[in-house]
Formats: sequence, C-alpha cells, structure tokens
Amino acid sequence: MLARVPARRPPLSRASAALALAAVALSFTFVGCPCVSGPVNASPALRWFLFSNFGASKICPEMLKSGVSLRLQDRSASMGRFFPMQCSYDVNDAAQTITVHIAGTGYGYMQPAKRVGFSLTTSVEYRPDFQLADDNVYVWGRLNRIVQGPSFQLGYVENPVIDVMANVPPFGGLANLLGNQIVAGELTRGFTVLYNEETGKDFTLGILMPPQRPHHPFEAEDEERYTFANETVEVYANQRDYLGPFEIADPDQALYLKVSAQGAPVDLMIVDKPTGDAWREAYQTGKPLGPPPGPVQAGGPLQPGIIETRRYALRPGLYYVVIDNTAAAGLVAPPITLLSPLGGSAAQISYMAQVGE
Repeated sequence: MLARVPARRPPLSRASAALALAAVALSFTFVGCPCVSGPVNASPALRWFLFSNFGASKICPEMLKSGVSLRLQDRSASMGRFFPMQCSYDVNDAAQTITVHIAGTGYGYMQPAKRVGFSLTTSVEYRPDFQLADDNVYVWGRLNRIVQGPSFQLGYVENPVIDVMANVPPFGGLANLLGNQIVAGELTRGFTVLYNEETGKDFTLGILMPPQRPHHPFEAEDEERYTFANETVEVYANQRDYLGPFEIADPDQALYLKVSAQGAPVDLMIVDKPTGDAWREAYQTGKPLGPPPGPVQAGGPLQPGIIETRRYALRPGLYYVVIDNTAAAGLVAPPITLLSPLGGSAAQISYMAQVGE
C-alpha cells in the first residue's frame, strides 16, 4: 500500500498498458518524495537508489489492484482487459534493473471470434529513469528485455466455429495476435508517468519527452480529485467491460464518474471486488451470461448523447465499474436491429473515474 497523503489526492496508481502497470506502480511511490531534487537529473546512482529502495517492494501490491486496457492502436477504444493475479520481482543492483514476473487472465473482443478469454505469464526486465522539467517530473519505464515468454494461452472463444479451429491456420493466428501484437506488444513501447504537484499523476503508453502531455477524452478540471482512468471503451452487444477495480481509501471519499455514451444504451453497475472478480471470471471463461453473484452497490442506465458526472458515496474498499450491454443483468437490454437480428448495436463509452471528497 502506498503512503497516504490527505484524502483530497490519495496517491493510488493508474495504468493503461498491460504489464507496464508494475513499473508504473514503482514510479508512483517516489515522485512525491522530498529527496527528489535537482541533483537527481545528473546522478544515475541516486536515480537507481530511489527506484530500488522506495519502489521495489510496492510493485506487486499496487500491480495486483487493477486491470489494464488493451487496444489495437493509440487512441483507439479499448477492446479488452488484462488482470494481473500473481506477481513477484527481482532487483539487480549490478545491472540497475528490476525484473517483474507476472501471471494473469483477461478477455478481449474481435471479429470473427467475438469474445475470447486468455491467460498470460511473462517475465519482463525494466530499466527505470526520470527527469525534472520545470514543475513536472517525467518518469520513464524503458523495456530492457523480455526475460521469459510471454506464454499466452487462448481459453474460451465465443464463436464456436473459430473455437474449433483455434489451432488451425489461419485462425490459429488469433492467439498470436492477442498474445504478441496486443498484450506482449505493449511491453516494447515503454511508458511515461507525468507528475505535477498541482495536477497530480498522469500516464500514457510510449515515451513522451517534455513538454509533451498524455491525450485523454476528458480534461480533469477538479485538481482536488485523483484520476484513476480516462479512456474510451467499446462494448459490443451481449458483452461487458469490467473497469477498475478502483480504490476508495477513506470514508470521506466518493467515486466520481464523468461518462458519455454513443450507440446503444447500456447499464452501469458498481460491485465490490470479490463480487466483480467472480463475475468477471465467469464472463471470460464462457459461463452463461447472468446477473452479478453479489449485490450491486450503485449504478443505473447510461443513455447515449449525454455527458454527465455521477457521484457515488461508497465504503472504503475496491470496486469494479461494470459496463453491461446484455439482457442478462441491469435494466437495459441491447436493442435488436434489422442488420443484427441476433445481437444489437455496440456502445462506445468515454469515461473518467476519479476519487475525491
């Protein structure tokens, strides 16, 4: 658990790239440290000291908190998520690198396979670095090498024809696409964490040099709220997306969601992490679609064409925000169209998730 500051801006990690989440969590642990000052830019030894001593032990606890989105290209809508479930790390002082060993599961959506579930294990070596630029701290995670894997195992495939032929060329390329081009491909690009005392922390895949800043669908106007995620997701008919989990650390905090939808109306449901974990596991392993296996804490339908900000007062804990485009849960069912009589239309959701008073 990261050290806490006043409830207005709890330093909770947010990641938007598979497996880079580990190094992001590491970088988040020291950017507010008073020992970060001018000499850091010119001192490789001091930079490594900060990473290895203030960050290494925090990597896995922070990494295991949240799922990370998967996308085919920059600024495209998310097409799935990877959820790290096991983590360990090794510190190499001689090489000044940190190797993170990761195992987890996830889901994605692509035609013609439709929904697929997968598992992934890999070991990745990162070489961290950062630079002070005016009032900003730029933290970079540069991939040093992939030590092992990734070992990608395709599980459930919704389309039964593709499921039968999943190991037959050219359909066997589905596992390669998900495993290497999307999940493993995220590793090679590195990441940038941008920290500013006034605006908080921000993240993007790839290396941004000062004064570049990450791109998001919404601008964060309230500087007293911490931003977990700011992205666009696409949820097809009879599919879901499990956002988060997001952490409420203090009884005085609330979860704020700024959301807008295009396409089909959908349900937005908030469930606690144990409920969400069980619900997500059933979803990505192909169990029949159904309601959550526990209580819905909050939520409601989300209609297209409206930008709204919702405030949810929740007890301290971890919560999923589930976007549901099915008839099996919630109050909204996917509309049937002449062009898609067996399914319905997709919904594209832009959202910003924040915590604050």
